[in-house]
Formats: sequence, structure tokens, C-alpha cells
Amino acid sequence: MRGFSAMLRRVTSASARPDPNPQHAKLIAATRDDGLGGRLLAMVNAKALADATGHRFGFTWKRAVSDKTFHIVDTVDKIFNPEFIEKHWLGEKIRETDLEVLKKGKFTRASLNASAGRSSFRGWLCNDFNVLESFRDKGKRIATSETIRTLGFAEPVNHALHAAQSCQFPGQMAGLHLRSGDIVRGKYRSMLNFNGKVIPSTLAKAIVAEFASQGIATLLVGQDRATLDYLRSETGALLTDDFGANEFEDETLRAFFEMGLLARCQRIYAGSSVFASVSSVMSGIPRTRTTALFSPPLAAQLMLEELERHQSDYHPFEAAFGYLSAFLNIEDDISPARARDILGKAYALDPENDAYPLKIAAAYFREKDYASGEAVLKSRMTAQFEARPKPPLPMLLALSRKTAHGHAMGKDFASYFAAAKAGHPYATACAAHILHDGFGELKQALEMIARSQAAEPANALFRTIRRYIRPIATRESSPLSKARLRLWKAGIRI
Repeated sequence: MRGFSAMLRRVTSASARPDPNPQHAKLIAATRDDGLGGRLLAMVNAKALADATGHRFGFTWKRAVSDKTFHIVDTVDKIFNPEFIEKHWLGEKIRETDLEVLKKGKFTRASLNASAGRSSFRGWLCNDFNVLESFRDKGKRIATSETIRTLGFAEPVNHALHAAQSCQFPGQMAGLHLRSGDIVRGKYRSMLNFNGKVIPSTLAKAIVAEFASQGIATLLVGQDRATLDYLRSETGALLTDDFGANEFEDETLRAFFEMGLLARCQRIYAGSSVFASVSSVMSGIPRTRTTALFSPPLAAQLMLEELERHQSDYHPFEAAFGYLSAFLNIEDDISPARARDILGKAYALDPENDAYPLKIAAAYFREKDYASGEAVLKSRMTAQFEARPKPPLPMLLALSRKTAHGHAMGKDFASYFAAAKAGHPYATACAAHILHDGFGELKQALEMIARSQAAEPANALFRTIRRYIRPIATRESSPLSKARLRLWKAGIRI
């Protein structure tokens, strides 16, 4: 692919433009501690910005990841060459409070220069994957495909990338990234904010068939071997093992090989996975969503039909994710009863997933069947509290979770508030958590949980939720908010 071979060259010389104002050069650092793809993408963004503006690039890298079941990251010396490490590695971690956080659309070259002029200012953190979308360098977007070639990879990594470049494809190839991992089978499966990162495996057959109708072969890249083997047997799609991925016993090197293979495809189809995004940066080929192939309602229909015929062929979590993905595609267009039917099938397959009872309760509330929804909440909340009587309950965290795109369950909040207004104490406790954890509305949250306590004075869960409600302060909070939290912890209420 265009520019891909150049990326494989070991580049260790200084790649940044000469700093026009050496006395003002500050650090632009990537400090992410998530999976391999996320770290690399953050590094590319930070280095691209540093190179374009004449500042210094640095990165942290530690081996530990939050979930070792689904993410494997090797030590820095296994990924990068000694010269690159010597020049740019800041260690396993740095004091991030010394750095200003860069956010998409919030900075320009002029604002960076103004900040750099402060003598006590150290630099910036550049971890937002989309941070460069609105930044322009002399009227043009920064080309991160050029920057990735300047990362000084270790020789084994370069070997894996060379091996991917040397593979012979049978013809036009579309790469389909079937991410699974912690979003489908791990801790994030109850957090709806992350669903967009994944193409459901239950949609893969239809995608491969669509490519075949265009005379294009499909390369499946994914995390779950059993699912990939099943899809290959059903569709004739190719796997990375067909091109030698199994020769890489080291999981990190295999990941680089697979990213390299995906980068060589004429098309890359994926969710918002950063693994696929790195492949896209390598090749300069845009990552495409499956909505370019199927509208959301059609995709939902295809997944539900596939599950009706072949649900037992998929791992229960893969099937449950298929039901959830279908539901989210048509949520605004179906009746509450239809919603409960789809969600109920997913819940039966994945009974520990908090998203399903929360959504099922909301579907009852929308029909003003508050008693049924309250019963769902009471059963789940009581069981979680008995298992771990500490706040916050996992299901309440799933209810209030927020990202840059808003609250994952925000469209259900009105239904919970309506049930609370109707006098149902467990729905009222959920509403109190929404107000507190979701919006930082302390007074209203306290008033709401007081109503739950008044309805059931002896309920230990409600007392525990009440003690959890306090002022919220984050790194970005004002000094007044942080001071208020300290006073609150000291028992002083203001």
C-alpha cells in the first residue's frame, strides 16, 4: 500500500522540524496505559503535533494493563529500539498534573505558542484519539500516516511488519476487524458507551456475502479464535493464520503482523476500534463503518435472523452482544414490548450484564407499568448489595456512565424520573444516582434519595446510597469544588 513500505524502515534520527523558539519548546506527551493500539495511536498523535509545532515529543510506557485477560502489552524495550527509547521515553509514568490536557477543538497553534511562553509551563498531554481532527497546520490537517514511519520500532516488530508486507493476497481484499475482548466478553459489556467499537460477529456472515457479491475476498481479524474458525467454515473468509500469523508465538508481535495485514487491504471495515485505526494510519486508508454497507434497521434484521437460525453456534456472550447491537440499532422505532423481547433473550444468555435489566425496566416505565419495572430493579439491586454492600452498585455505574458523546443511557433517564415521581423507591434511588453521578446535582440527589428512605426507612441499601452522595470533584474541577469536597469529607456541610 502507498507509504506502507516506508513505514517499515527503521527511523531513529531526529524527525521533528527544528524548533524555531528553543527557549519555548515544551513537552507533548502520550501517557495512555490501555492496549497496544490505543498506546500507539496516542503516540502518533502526540508526535505528529510535536513535529508540526516544533515541540518535544515524549511518551510513557508501562507493561501493566488494567485487564490482562484481553490486553497484552510487552515492555518498552521489546517494542522500540534503544535510540528511540533514549530520546523519547519518559519512563513508566510521569506526574500528569504538571501537564495541560489537549482536547479536540480546544487549541490552535497560537494557543499552544501562548502557553509555551509561560516560563513555568511544562507541556501538554495528548491522549484523546480525535484530538487532531480540528487542528490545522498552515491550513492543512496533520498527516499522521507520515508520523508513524518515524516511530523507532525494535527489530522483531519490524520483522513482523515486513512479513505482513511480503504476503501475497489472492486479489482485492476487504479487512474486517471483529474486535471482541472486554467489550463483548469482559467488564465493558454492560457499558453501552463502548458498543460502537465492535462489529458484532453475528453480522459477519452478511458482510462477507456482500463483499463476495462485489468480487472481493474478506480477511477476518479478531480476538476470538473459535468465532473466527466458525465464520471461516461458514463463509470461506480468510484468516490471518492463512498468511502466517501462527508463526508468531509472541502475542505482541502477532498483533503487529495482523495490523500490518489489515493495513494492506483495499478496504478496512471496523467499529471505532483503535487497533483498526492504527492499521488505517499505517496505510492511509480510511476506516469504514458497516453502516456504509447496511442501514441500522437492515443490520438489526440480519443479526436477528442469524440468531434465530444459528444462536447456538455462537458463544453466549457473542450471541447476547448480537441481540444488544440489534436492539440499539432500532431502539427508537420499536415498541417497549418488542424491546423487552429482544433484551430478554440477551439477558438469558448473559445474566450478569447490568445493561439488560436497566433497559428492561426502562421499557416497562415507558408503558407506565411502573410496578413491573420496579420489581426488576429491586431484584437486581438487592442481589448486588447483598453480594457487595459498598457503593456504588455496578448497575448504577452502568446507568450513569458518560463519555464525550453523552450519557450511554441518557434516553432512559426521563423514564426513571417518571417512575420516581410515581413513588417507586428503587427507581427513585436510581434517579438519585443519575442526578448525583451523572450530573453532579448534589441537592436534588439528596432530596431524591430522601424519598426512597422515607418509603423504606429500614432499607440498608438506601442508607448506603445516601452516604455515597457527596460533592464531586475531578481533575478539571474548580478549586472551589475541590475545597467543598474536602470540607464535606471532614463533616462540614456548606
